[in-house]
Amino acid sequence: MHQHAALLQDVIIFLIVAGLLVPVMQRLAISPVLGFIVAGLVIGPFGLGRFTEDFPLLSYFVIADAEGVRTFAELGVVFLLFMIGLELSIERLVSMRHLVFGLGGLQVVVSSIVIGLIAYSFGNSAEAATVIGGCLALSSTAIVMQLLIETKRLTSQTGRVSFSILLFQDLAVVPILFLTGFLGETSGNGMATGLLVALAKAATVICVIFLIGRLAVRPLFRFVGMAKSRELFMAMVLLAIIGTAAITEHAGLSLALGAFLAGLLLAETEYRHQIEVDIEPFKGLLLGLFFLSIGLSLDLTAVWNNPLPIIASVIGLLAIKSTIIYALARMFGIARATAAESALLLGQGGEFAFVVLALALSLGVVERDVANFILLVTIVSMLITPLLSRLARMLGAYLTPPPSVDSSAASLTPPDVSDDLLVNHVILAGYGRVGQMLGSLLESQHIAHVALDLDVATVARYRNENHPVYYGDASETDILHQLGIQRAASFVVTMDNRNDAERIVAAVRAAHPTMPIIARARDREHGVRLLEKGASSVVPETIEASLDLAEVVFCNVGIGAEASRQIVADRRQLERADLSS
Repeated sequence: MHQHAALLQDVIIFLIVAGLLVPVMQRLAISPVLGFIVAGLVIGPFGLGRFTEDFPLLSYFVIADAEGVRTFAELGVVFLLFMIGLELSIERLVSMRHLVFGLGGLQVVVSSIVIGLIAYSFGNSAEAATVIGGCLALSSTAIVMQLLIETKRLTSQTGRVSFSILLFQDLAVVPILFLTGFLGETSGNGMATGLLVALAKAATVICVIFLIGRLAVRPLFRFVGMAKSRELFMAMVLLAIIGTAAITEHAGLSLALGAFLAGLLLAETEYRHQIEVDIEPFKGLLLGLFFLSIGLSLDLTAVWNNPLPIIASVIGLLAIKSTIIYALARMFGIARATAAESALLLGQGGEFAFVVLALALSLGVVERDVANFILLVTIVSMLITPLLSRLARMLGAYLTPPPSVDSSAASLTPPDVSDDLLVNHVILAGYGRVGQMLGSLLESQHIAHVALDLDVATVARYRNENHPVYYGDASETDILHQLGIQRAASFVVTMDNRNDAERIVAAVRAAHPTMPIIARARDREHGVRLLEKGASSVVPETIEASLDLAEVVFCNVGIGAEASRQIVADRRQLERADLSS
């Protein structure tokens, strides 16, 4: 009973921190990541916990079981990787393979060798130096990805580069753990064979998850969806996340990698947007608990008693990893600003260092004093990552070349629009051929309109011709607000990319339930999906092209022009009714 009361007390303390302290730090423009870590420092066993004997009342405000919290907090990383997988697609991941396996692989190998040699030069055994090099080569997926999400840079070039390196680091945990286990054994035979078996097992598990998942996920979710129960739907989502994570962990892979695979599988289904909305609160709270656990684990007195070696080691770790990442990124043709920003962002140690060092300690590969020192360096480096993130953005902005005259118009974003002039207007999402023709027709009838597009060249070209087109993502609520969507007459999606069109329709419908949304569809099937996402009406281009062709053919075979128009009009009405049914 006492154990249950202690657990309940820890939960209450965490909820107080999440509900009160973190919002205050947000108002002070301090990252929530840093807010949770600092809160963990204060309410942990090495913070207020040191004074509970003299002031027993403080025990009600202290989380004493840091290890228990960390075990539960790992679910935060699991949900974060699931959400990242949900934002990607298998095709997009394949297109990033040269960054994941090329840049990411080289980063892990080179960083491990350099850091391991330095550790060996400080008197560590060859085995201990190998383990230290491997675990410090890894960065913090949880902190870096959350910071990229907070600053809306996950889809930027810096986000792509950082994510590619972090993804390979997650994959590298398997051989690093295997190598640590081998170094703890007395026999040195069969290392290569054992490593190959472990990697083959991991590859088999990933392939089986993808094969079974692609066959079973959609029918299972469709079956659960027929029950129209929010609770059952949520249960199936949680089963997909935690079940896949458990399978990968059982196979020697990480929990986070399994969750990422589950996200990739569900990203291809029609349920991805609903899943994203339902899971977000779980991810936010559990990830906050993870950051809190980092603060709980840091003993500031240990840093205070031995400051120079720890500070020097943190600076050295950041300098070594950042230099290696920058050099490799430039070797892969990545722009100087992006390479520098990614390098500084990934210079810290990561959460997997706790797992690797725990195994190394249990096997006697690393001495306890050395392991504790490495853990202190890792935690301190993770603690300062939010500050490094801000410095990285400043460095990236400084190194970014100024825009050319031809593309400078693309930097004109929606804040340059006068809100007072935007009343009963039309907002166009996409300014390709269809968007340009529609914009021209609206202009001919003196109907106010503005357009958004993510193609810099297109925006620059038509802005120079005084067209009301701006650079921006049409699914971003803030941008649409700047375009006066609350006063718009309608919202039109003209882009031909199926996934982007569905994403934008779903986002606009969620934010503006009464807004008329007209969407261009590639075909009938795409039109049905757009209607399911919230489009008020759709215009399938294949149907419209067929109807236009039919009208011309009817006239050529002797049917009168008026009769031809009526036949086509009747068929158009039937097709649209069929789409809406």
